[in-house]
Amino acid sequence: MALKLRVPSLNTPEAAKSLKETILTSEPDAKVEVDPQSQTVTVESQASEETFKELIVAAGHTIA
Repeated sequence: MALKLRVPSLNTPEAAKSLKETILTSEPDAKVEVDPQSQTVTVESQASEETFKELIVAAGHTIA
């Protein structure tokens, strides 16, 4: 399942790196791409969309 989310609070390379690490800690088999310029997170995984939304919000970000 490929999932693309817009994360407007993702505005620095450091925030992107931190968010990617947070996602991979919980879902180590996921393919994760975080782009701070377009403020998007793309995830390919067997886990549910809700799982990733919860991880992003738990990391202190917002989802548009």
